[in-house]
Amino acid sequence: MRKKRKISQDWVQRDRAVISPSYTRAYPLVVETGSGCTITDVDGNRFLDFTSGIAVTATGHCHPRVVEAIRTQAGRLIHMSGTDFYYPSEILLAEKLSKIAPGAKKKKTFFTNSGTEATEAAMKLARYQTGRPYYIAFLGAFHGRSMGALSLTASKTVHRKRFAPLISGVIHAPYPNLYRPPAGAAPEESARYTLDWIRHQAFRYLVDPEEVAAVFVEPIQGEGGYIVPPKNFLKQLQALCCEFGILLVVDEIQTGMGRTGKMFASEHFHCVPDILTLAKGIASGLPLGAAIAPAGKMNWEPGAHANTFGGNPISCEAALATIDLLENGLIQNAERVGQMMQTELKSMQERHRLMGDVRGLGLMIGVELVRDRETKEMAILERNPIIQGCFEKGLLILGCGQNVIRFAPPLTLSCEEAERGLTIFDEVLTRLERRGVH
Repeated sequence: MRKKRKISQDWVQRDRAVISPSYTRAYPLVVETGSGCTITDVDGNRFLDFTSGIAVTATGHCHPRVVEAIRTQAGRLIHMSGTDFYYPSEILLAEKLSKIAPGAKKKKTFFTNSGTEATEAAMKLARYQTGRPYYIAFLGAFHGRSMGALSLTASKTVHRKRFAPLISGVIHAPYPNLYRPPAGAAPEESARYTLDWIRHQAFRYLVDPEEVAAVFVEPIQGEGGYIVPPKNFLKQLQALCCEFGILLVVDEIQTGMGRTGKMFASEHFHCVPDILTLAKGIASGLPLGAAIAPAGKMNWEPGAHANTFGGNPISCEAALATIDLLENGLIQNAERVGQMMQTELKSMQERHRLMGDVRGLGLMIGVELVRDRETKEMAILERNPIIQGCFEKGLLILGCGQNVIRFAPPLTLSCEEAERGLTIFDEVLTRLERRGVH
């Protein structure tokens, strides 16, 4: 029996009086402490966290190594703007990112506070490098909410509603979807459909390819529904970009830092981006983002772009500790536990008519909810009762896309914790289906 949530309710009421209502709260969780994969609320209720703060706390909540790095750096130096001065932690982290980011060329990094700012930096760098005004992004994409990043984003209309006009010159192409291929096409042909659409539709009717600065793409769509594209898509997209001198910007903000069982999801697809954007899991809970590019491409002049807090020394030290933990076991754990979870979820499909496709890589797993597996009619209204039911039983999950449940736990998740979380998910689905909600 979960404890009453009186203190939580009081905090929720106080929040409503002073916090912007634009925030999207899935359930009335008021967090007090976190440790590993466990969250405890102000009423003493404990929850198994399969969200990791929206794929942020890669090393789990308050990992001792990350906490120690933060404490030590806070006692030495809290802030000196890295765009005006120098300090070792920012340089050390940039050197590390140059080594681990895909591609053999030496790279340079522009540090930001967030993924949105990393997107903005990449947009500006692409225009600076090419002198071209246009961008291509994808339907279902999420790249951030500032006006530039929002112009690339196309995952939900609520993100864009009442903010027009956005920046001009963004064209949205269909993202290849093995799970919902174009009418009449086999699933594996979805990548060809997308590439043909860009070449024969966008480049014929909408924009000359020599005016396109960059294509922005998520190697796995996040907010769009945890959609894994066909294996050859990114390489073929890269070849198309190279043909016309277009930069390929790969958004690893949600997929990077070990989430998919490799340091970067683009490694699964043997793709080396021209620009790579990072945030979320890079500092395991502290605000930090980055745009990374080969030194020959990141050669803009001083003053062309800057950031007061990006590369903050405390965030950089947290990131260095995070990367060390990822390289020494957590990436392998994400791959192993993620495979176990997908196997178990696919076996659950046999007894749950609401479960459609199970997909993902590592600990980035999506479960599509459907009313009919053959027609793939979406079970949209059923998702929130599932999320709320799991919350009531002590499991934190979130949705993405229109009808997908996402599992994005800390990369420290054990097999025992994974089993416990999936048991709760199983129980909630069983209860909902017995009630005949759909």
